[in-house]
Amino acid sequence: MVELNMEEMSLPVLFEQSRKIHQAASDSSVDQDTVKKGCQLLKKCEEMIGKLGLFSANETKDDISTTNLKYLLVPYYLGELTEKIAQEDRIQIVKASQAKLKEFISFCEAMELVPEEELESSGQSMGNTFADRRAKKIARFKRQKAAESKLLEIRERKERRGRSTRASALSTPVEVGEDDMEDDDGEEEREAWLTTISLALCKAFDLLEMLKKEEEMLFAIKERQSQEGDHELSQSILDERTKNAEAFHRDAATRARYTKPAAPITCATFAQDVIEGRANVSQVHEHKHQPMIFGPASLVGKNPTSEREKMAAQVFQPHYRLPTMSIEEAGLKEMEIMNKWQEMNTKLIEEANSSWHNDNKLLRPSEEDDDDDDAAQDKARAWDDWKDDNPRGAGNKKLTPCG
Repeated sequence: MVELNMEEMSLPVLFEQSRKIHQAASDSSVDQDTVKKGCQLLKKCEEMIGKLGLFSANETKDDISTTNLKYLLVPYYLGELTEKIAQEDRIQIVKASQAKLKEFISFCEAMELVPEEELESSGQSMGNTFADRRAKKIARFKRQKAAESKLLEIRERKERRGRSTRASALSTPVEVGEDDMEDDDGEEEREAWLTTISLALCKAFDLLEMLKKEEEMLFAIKERQSQEGDHELSQSILDERTKNAEAFHRDAATRARYTKPAAPITCATFAQDVIEGRANVSQVHEHKHQPMIFGPASLVGKNPTSEREKMAAQVFQPHYRLPTMSIEEAGLKEMEIMNKWQEMNTKLIEEANSSWHNDNKLLRPSEEDDDDDDAAQDKARAWDDWKDDNPRGAGNKKLTPCG
């Protein structure tokens, strides 16, 4: 790296050099000399900002010019680079990094740049439950992703406008609207720096929480060492712990195959097992789905536990008719009906082909059949003769024409 003479540099050059070192340290690992050089540049930036009086305690973000907005990030960059310094006394490094991050957050809060959610969560004393911490983490993660997407959109928009400007400059010189273009660039630059500060705030809150936990662990180790009378942990104990950790992670995949619960059997699989004889219909009580829950209990995604929740789930029903049984129960019921129907058909076929049915037909006398046939034939002939003698409508006097 080229040796930099900080005394001869202006504030924009100092900030740009330190920002490049911070970006390189964030993207990949850099040597300690570069990290310390970046810290020196950032401290020089802080000194020059204080001498120039760029910021005041009674100002807000609207009172700060677009050119000076970027210098709000100096404490944040210094806090992150300080955390990356390798030193024997890690506690001092952690405390120095925390101080710079808190300075950055407090200054942004004075400038009305900290989101209201962060202010409310930090102001509440009873927001230490797991659910509150999880909700705060999720909200912060969403803000961070939104800021990253917005910065990417601004960068792409700027690149497209630059390409179009260069293309138009080759064909026709731009003489009209140059002031408007400069105004647009200024607004876009201000929006980009405000979004960068918002992204830095999200990262600063996360890093501050991590450093607090690290500080607690370091103090616990130091207290334990002072109680045991040892100034450093034994190398053999450290090697043993490393060996155990490596063995645990190496065998984790093997243990996962046996500790992972088996997948629940589906209705189709259970029905196939019943058809192929591997299971009985009577085993339905061993394979049931959870009952379908509707109403307010389904909105919160949990089954009703108290009597009040159960009653509410029964009262607030949907507008359509609810099912009375599950798909599995309906399939098993239909299978039972089909089995009974097949058994009944089998019995009927057996009765139709049985010997006593054929014997009864053989034992029936043929003379009685002949007599019945003759009597039916005589009755039909007599009815035909009567219809011939009495045509339809012959006895109705009203149908007789008047003479």
